[in-house]
Amino acid sequence: MNVPVILIEMVVFAALFTAIILFMYRGDGKYSAGAIHNYPPDIQEEYFKTHGRVVVSYRSKKVLLTKGFGLLFFTAVLLGCALLAGASTFRQGFWLAFGLMVWIGAYDTFFLDWVLFANLPMFRLEGTEHMDRAYHQKWFHVKGMLFPGIVFALIPALLVGLLVSVIR
Repeated sequence: MNVPVILIEMVVFAALFTAIILFMYRGDGKYSAGAIHNYPPDIQEEYFKTHGRVVVSYRSKKVLLTKGFGLLFFTAVLLGCALLAGASTFRQGFWLAFGLMVWIGAYDTFFLDWVLFANLPMFRLEGTEHMDRAYHQKWFHVKGMLFPGIVFALIPALLVGLLVSVIR
């Protein structure tokens, strides 16, 4: 496998992921069930005191559709990454995809969540602007990265491993 290609893929994957997040959370996008689902519970509760409640559990149709689309999209991107990096076996495809998903989970938690989400007004839900401490909940984001984040990472990794073994 080609390590310089993998390092470039890490940077491109982070840039692509950041662009998607910024696109999804622009304007009223942050008020969708799939977006509100990612906010800490105390922020959700404060928001729902003054706005219509939407179902934001993992079992809701809108959250499942958002996560399902994400799985398919990540699988396609990660398959391209695995093939570009020279993966030729299930194991190489799986570990490359899983490693990139763990990388993006760490990047999302430690940069997007801890720095951007916590400090940029564009991520504040209407009526929760005063909840500065709630937006800086580091442990909430770490827990989400570990579970269900790691489990979520296994799905596209398994799919990429399987697709690499079929293609090559």
